[in-house]
Amino acid sequence: MDREPEKRPAGRDRIIDALVFTVILAAVSAVTLTLFYKQTLGSPQKGYHSDMKAYILEMQGLDSGYSFPYPVFFKTAAFFHLFASPELSVALAAMLLNSLAIVIVKLALNRLVLRGVSKGYWLAGVWVSLLTVSLFFISMLFPPVGMYLPGIKFIYLGVFSPNPFHNATYMAARPFAVLAFLWYVKLLGVYENGVRPGPAEAGEGARVVDYVLFSLFLLLATMTKPSFTIVLLGTAGLIMLYRLFRSKFHNLVPTLQLGLCFIPTFLNLLYQYRGVFVPQDGSEGGIGFSFGEVWAQYSDNIPLAMALAIGFPLAVLVLNFRELKKNTIFCFSWQFYLMGFAMAFFLYEKGFRQWDFNFSWGYMYGIFFCHFGALVVLMRATLRAVQGEAAQKGKLQKLFLAAQWLAYLWHLACGLYYFGIFWRGGMYY
Repeated sequence: MDREPEKRPAGRDRIIDALVFTVILAAVSAVTLTLFYKQTLGSPQKGYHSDMKAYILEMQGLDSGYSFPYPVFFKTAAFFHLFASPELSVALAAMLLNSLAIVIVKLALNRLVLRGVSKGYWLAGVWVSLLTVSLFFISMLFPPVGMYLPGIKFIYLGVFSPNPFHNATYMAARPFAVLAFLWYVKLLGVYENGVRPGPAEAGEGARVVDYVLFSLFLLLATMTKPSFTIVLLGTAGLIMLYRLFRSKFHNLVPTLQLGLCFIPTFLNLLYQYRGVFVPQDGSEGGIGFSFGEVWAQYSDNIPLAMALAIGFPLAVLVLNFRELKKNTIFCFSWQFYLMGFAMAFFLYEKGFRQWDFNFSWGYMYGIFFCHFGALVVLMRATLRAVQGEAAQKGKLQKLFLAAQWLAYLWHLACGLYYFGIFWRGGMYY
């Protein structure tokens, strides 16, 4: 990962940062638990539409009518079911794993953005905490009620959100997805130098433990919901193949070493493939190829739909294009997004699942990580400006920063309104 010289903040500042974040996290956890619990009790009459009813049946080992060959979320709920009702158990599992993702992102942003900050660390930490939580409430952009955009049929369907609150398995897999994403970025910068048994120094390979952790996190993400994994495998595979050919196979051994990390996930995907994609009851199975045929059922203007989903990352990309070469997380987030888009546009599941558009979940992970990478870039630029490092750029720099923050706040305002729709039991699309 990208690092800056470290200056240790005072212990008191770290304590204040941790306490404030804990209070914010507790409030968010209470709010999301309430929503998830309402979803478990939902019905066509009450609203709160989701797949929670099927998850409850799956958690109890009953026939839900669906196949869920990824057990982590359901086993977590089953643990809570030892002392709670089925509905509360599923809601607790969804809340716990969603909140775990918030904690992981907070720790990551502290390291990525605040490394080197000592003076006023607690205030910067509170800033990071608020932005961390906000990242889990942003949504796609959409106009006020009564206004319509050309070709956009729904505010969510066909556009999609980085935070689909109606799908608990997406939320549950996200903490492991974030860890796998971060660890792969960490390995991406050093794996070609080989494996080191101890701590890796600059210019040296990664530690063995980092390979093991990446493999574990990726497997856990896959065993919770495979949507993230499919996109990561495609993105990582293309990057590693490109580097392999570029080096004329001189990095073959390090490539194979990193490739070993994917084997447990490949085996698990084979198991899931057998349970999900094999033809059932005489219906067609497997993966099909088309040019946006499924996506076009939900949007008549896919380019505009994409812009509505990633307006903020696009603004950051245009105004910070050079960061693609300097910031590994920012660059990989865009590579991941493009792979998620390609899979959603070109691939679909054959048979009765075709119109479920399940490849959209991987695309939504791409939207989330695109916002994450853009936020890292913007936070660093803002911190440099506040500390005076960008003072020479004057008013134009401040204008660019303001434009990017306004784009982010637009996503957040839409996201809070969209969350309010869920809170009132409205339809997600």
